[in-house]
Amino acid sequence: MAEKLLEVRNLHLYFRTTKGTVQAVDNVDLDMNRDEAVAVIGESGCGKTSFIRALLRLLPRNVDRYTGEVTLLGTDIMKLSDERFRTQVRWQQMSMVAQAAMNALNPVLKVGDQVCEPLIVHKGIPKKQALAQAAEVFRMVGVPADFLDRYSFELSGGMRQRAIIAMALITKPDLVILDEPTSALDMLTQANIMNVLKSIKRDLQQSFIFITHDVSTTSELVDRGVVMYAGHIVEASTAEQFFLNPFHPYSQKLMASVPTLKVKKELEFIPGQPPTLINPPEGCRFAVRCEKRFEMCSQEPPLFSLEGGRHVKCWLYK
Repeated sequence: MAEKLLEVRNLHLYFRTTKGTVQAVDNVDLDMNRDEAVAVIGESGCGKTSFIRALLRLLPRNVDRYTGEVTLLGTDIMKLSDERFRTQVRWQQMSMVAQAAMNALNPVLKVGDQVCEPLIVHKGIPKKQALAQAAEVFRMVGVPADFLDRYSFELSGGMRQRAIIAMALITKPDLVILDEPTSALDMLTQANIMNVLKSIKRDLQQSFIFITHDVSTTSELVDRGVVMYAGHIVEASTAEQFFLNPFHPYSQKLMASVPTLKVKKELEFIPGQPPTLINPPEGCRFAVRCEKRFEMCSQEPPLFSLEGGRHVKCWLYK
């Protein structure tokens, strides 16, 4: 039986704004096993980045509500103090490759000093030894070890992205979260980065949460697909189930918008726009844009559990 790595229950993250309260993450549940890669997929503004910031407790000052249970390897980390979370969880058990990570490196510090910093801060390892370990991780992600002695502006976009991935891996965390790690890269570099991640997952049995709106980039990496819409998880299934036969009408539209190489099909689009999360609609939040809506959609559906471990938040599967 697979070891449970992460369990999320009733997670809420709301933000105060001048226009009202934004319900960015609203009653989200998620299960994840060790050695598993999970893709969290959805349009921009659906709450994907807020969800992982809630997991890592990287919160702005305008938080209005932050509640729920986040159990990592049997420990409810929501009950930890900020200091214990910083020293025991963040970059120890969970690390992150942030969106627009190519701009995350300090241009006036050498890359090696930045990559090995988590080892020095969290593990207390001497700098010389930390740099040696950083060189090993650099080779793992396909960066020459002598690049440790360079500055970030001397690296290409792809090399900077690999350096950030190395920084996330340096402390050997149980879970690495990647927020749109290929969004600012050209197609060839995207493919190379995904190949690096696949080799890391295979060789290190590394667990990933992969945040993306680009369905095609995740298909060869992930074991499970999770679809978010308007702050809710609306579908969770194995990768094979999701990519070959999505159930939720929103998931079906997402897959219908992705071109394929072997099968000719007419690409579709999702009409309308996502609802505001300040005053989200009652009932199913996708109903206004859904071609299959009916009278029950005026009520919010639960997340139905179906055969094969699939979960769908849609009245069609009652």
